[in-house]
Amino acid sequence: MKKAVYNSPLGNIVIEMEGRCLTGLYFSDETALSNSKNNDKALRKVALWLDGYFSGKNKTADFQINQKGTPFQRAVWAELEQIPYGTTCTYGQISSQLAARLGKQKVSPRAVGRAVGCNKIAIIIPCHRVIGTDGKLTGYAWGLERKEKLLKFEKHCRDQFDL
Repeated sequence: MKKAVYNSPLGNIVIEMEGRCLTGLYFSDETALSNSKNNDKALRKVALWLDGYFSGKNKTADFQINQKGTPFQRAVWAELEQIPYGTTCTYGQISSQLAARLGKQKVSPRAVGRAVGCNKIAIIIPCHRVIGTDGKLTGYAWGLERKEKLLKFEKHCRDQFDL
């Protein structure tokens, strides 16, 4: 496994790779790792994508992701990837969509919330775009302040650049 730290406007982001697959992308106070602008091509590709994201240019990633999780967690994360850039949806909406996709009558929004909370690939698997039914920001592993800033940033980019 390779790791590097990317210095973002919202704090350090740890990039974890196994081969050419992204296995982790999360905010951290870690600084002891190397800067991601090193000679590793896979780490550099993710760092360059993050440069584009934080300059308002990149919406979707074009590299392989291999996040370990249960089949249910993976299904929830797949639903998260369907949330359009600069928009939000609720845990209840995700649970309804997932139930329909899985051919089930119902999927618990709480179970969805737990799976969302296990996501270790921030921004690309956009758990920050999930909000409470009442429209309020709820849980975010890396802090509600970061979640709010990511949502405002994406909305601003979407409005400004017609993304």
